[in-house]
Parts: sequence; C-alpha cells; structure tokens
Amino acid sequence: MIHIETLHKSFGDHEVLAAIDLTLKAGSVTALIGPSGSGKSTLLRCINLLEIPDFGTLSVGDARLEFSRGRRLSHAEIASVRRQTGMVFQNFQLYPHLSVIENVMEGLVTVLKWEKERARERAAALLAKVGIAQKADAWPSTLSGGQQQRVAIARALAPSPQVLLCDEPTSALDPELSAEVVDVLRQLAQEGTTMLMATHDLRLAASVAHDAVFLKEGAIVEAGPSHELFARPRDARTARFVSTLTQALPPL
Repeated sequence: MIHIETLHKSFGDHEVLAAIDLTLKAGSVTALIGPSGSGKSTLLRCINLLEIPDFGTLSVGDARLEFSRGRRLSHAEIASVRRQTGMVFQNFQLYPHLSVIENVMEGLVTVLKWEKERARERAAALLAKVGIAQKADAWPSTLSGGQQQRVAIARALAPSPQVLLCDEPTSALDPELSAEVVDVLRQLAQEGTTMLMATHDLRLAASVAHDAVFLKEGAIVEAGPSHELFARPRDARTARFVSTLTQALPPL
C-alpha cells in the first residue's frame, strides 16, 4: 500500500527526515510516535506531497515516485499520489463559509467534478458514519472541536482514498472530545481502513493502531506491533519516551 525507501527531507541545513524506510500493508493501522520535532508530521506531509522529499522513493498504491534535489514534480505525478490519500489535520481546516455537508462535498464537486446531488448523498452517508448527520446544515463555528474533527474525517474519506493520513487528530481536543474522535478512528480501523497517524496520544496509538513506529531526530528508532512496542520496547530511547506517558495508556 505504502512503501518508502531512503526518504530524506531537509529544511535549509536542518535534516528533518534521514533515510526513512517504511512499509504499510493494506488494511493496517500504524501510529507514528516520538517527541516534538522528531519528523512525524513532516513524514505525513511528504507522503501526501504537501512537502516534497529531497531524495528517496515513495510508492502509494499504484503510484511510484523517485525524488532528487531540484527535481520538480509534474501536476500528474502529484495527483497520482493525492487521489489515493486523504489527510486529517490537527486544526480541522474546515471552510468557515460552507455548511458541514458542503465541506464534505467540496472536494467531490470541485476536484472530482461529481454532480452535486451525488456528492450530497455521499457526504450525508459519511456524516452518518462518523455520527454527526444531525449537524449537516450547521456552520463549522457552531460545532465542538470533536464534532469539527469528525467532519474533517468525513471530508478526508469522501473520495474513497486508499489510505487515511492523520496528523495529531486528537491533540487540539480535551479528553472527552478526544474520545469521540478515537471512537470514529477505531471504527474505521475495524472496517479495514488503512491509516497512518502521527500522534502524541498513546491511548489512541495503543487502542487503534496495529503497529507503531518510534521516531527521534528524523530517524526510525524502533518499529513493531504497538502492544509490544509500548509494553516491551527493545530500544532504551523508546523505553524512556514511553515511560513518560504510560499513565495515559489504557491497560495493555
């Protein structure tokens, strides 16, 4: 589903990702964990080509791209990846001038050129899926943070992407609202949605993700089944990081 080889990304002289190798199978849910500045969000943004890697290879579904410094990607190359990925951001990024259902419809109508009625039916079904159908005609500003994030998830799912990329989907929420979003993501995981999520919330990672990847200073330190990585980390750096957050974990 996703295959990454020796992916590098720098901003100026600062190397943010250093030779990342990672493979995600279809139907898997993988959590990227690590301290702030470890490269989690940058890795997601590189997969969705919101940031262009300097070097390396990225395969998403049937699209395969090779990067080199200074090489410009064509619109078709970028589209070949983005049409297979959906992105959920930390700060929701809903359009304030559109209703909830119009936010979910927007990409279908504007980008994919769907008829509005078809897009509305798809959007309504997804809002029901994430438990917020009753807010279809509301404005985003009237919703709680948890409700806005559920709308954002529905929007990301609208074009039926191959993989859902989630960048700190619960970090802007208090524990009660965070639980709403975790429930939705858990349901998607149970249905076989392929997901890669960057998160500081080990409760989310432990309860939803099958696998976990610990990054530090732009490199993968340790990867494996999430249950094992949290309960019995092999690397001392992973153990130190997990130990600072174990009180937030559910029973393993």
